[in-house]
Amino acid sequence: MACAVSVDDQPKNQHIRPVPEKGVPQHTKILIGLGIGAVAGIIANLLWSDSPQLEWLIKNIIYPFGQIFLRLIFMIVIPLILSALTLGTAEMGDLRKLGKIGAKTLIYTVAVSTISVAIGISLVNLVKPGKGISAENRAKLEETFGAKSTQKTLEQAAEAKSWSETLLDIIPKNPFADMAGIFADNYKGGGVLAVMFLAIFLGIALTLSKSEKTAILIRFLEGVYEVVMTVIRMAMKLAPYAVAALIFSITARMGFAILTTLGKYVLVVLFGLALHQFGVYGLVIKFLAKLNPLNFFRAIGEVMAIAFSTSSSNATLPDALRVSEEKVGIPREINSFVLTLGSTANQNGTALYEGVTVLFLAQFFGVDLSLGQQITVIFASILAGIGTAGVPGGSLPFIVLLLQTVGIPGEGIGIILGVDRILDMCRTVVNVTGDLTAAAFIAKSEGHKLKIS
Repeated sequence: MACAVSVDDQPKNQHIRPVPEKGVPQHTKILIGLGIGAVAGIIANLLWSDSPQLEWLIKNIIYPFGQIFLRLIFMIVIPLILSALTLGTAEMGDLRKLGKIGAKTLIYTVAVSTISVAIGISLVNLVKPGKGISAENRAKLEETFGAKSTQKTLEQAAEAKSWSETLLDIIPKNPFADMAGIFADNYKGGGVLAVMFLAIFLGIALTLSKSEKTAILIRFLEGVYEVVMTVIRMAMKLAPYAVAALIFSITARMGFAILTTLGKYVLVVLFGLALHQFGVYGLVIKFLAKLNPLNFFRAIGEVMAIAFSTSSSNATLPDALRVSEEKVGIPREINSFVLTLGSTANQNGTALYEGVTVLFLAQFFGVDLSLGQQITVIFASILAGIGTAGVPGGSLPFIVLLLQTVGIPGEGIGIILGVDRILDMCRTVVNVTGDLTAAAFIAKSEGHKLKIS
């Protein structure tokens, strides 16, 4: 499958590995939950669509149960950003040691990540997978998720800040106020971008001031990150049941309409990932690395298979290092830096996926995003790729934050939970392929002769 990436990838602490699953895999449980919730919801919609008892059951029991999972995700958003993004940025301190190689890696990462998000957002604007929801069903969605009305959204758009104000708000006056206000209605501050800016700036400062004293802070952040990962793992145990509850709540009210729209969303994500995987990477390999793309993809096929099956570029890293050296011929001093850094920062598939998801849900809830807001989504998706966690479901908190940034109810993430795992597996392939593509390009630009041609 021409996809790629995720379990979204992981920052500095690469000793944290996904816990092996026993029995039925978690993604299988989530798909089962999705199926049960969808079928039960459609049956309820066909038989009791106008029943006040059904509405009471959804509103007071089933939907609140699904909210437990989402609240656990919301709860750890701030500590996740501060620990993951700070550590991920601090890891880039190696750029100072490797000089030219580090600069090339950074430029490549920013450029290709920007292309990936642009592809995803362009496809969403072209296909509009979230459009087509009837006014009646949208009203039900607003009731379910507490979405702002279209009129209120238009009023907020009219009060949008200027470009200069938006840029200045990214640098927080009081980061604690931004952290406290991220989920607040009508919050006018820098929000998620301000918190990300703080985390990145702290990471840079840690890089420039490494000593015995700052080592304590790094260890503290690593501890916070590990605890956050544990919380996410615990929350993910509820995911199959939460997915069933949330999907039932939607399908019982909307019937087949939601399933058709969700199918369009999945196809847009997969097409975007495939286009980036074989189109963009193929061009990079052909014209920058001066290699035959077919030979390259054939050489790294083993790594792509592992990435797809594990949904973790962190777990794939040891095999990526081995294959890149043995089969592609990338020197160890290059692949050890580029692939390790890439497993943290070069997550093109995740960035594309997050951009598509935010715009899809904006269309789904009838929120028209301006060009400026879409550019904000692009920048935030690229930054979020640096700090996305290397465990199943690790990208969910960042997507919630992006939704909040552009005025979409964060609870809307429940709509795509059931299909996230397969997209997760696909975007991980893209992430890992992007790391290997970057390593091949940089090795060739440094004058090294590779084993494939």
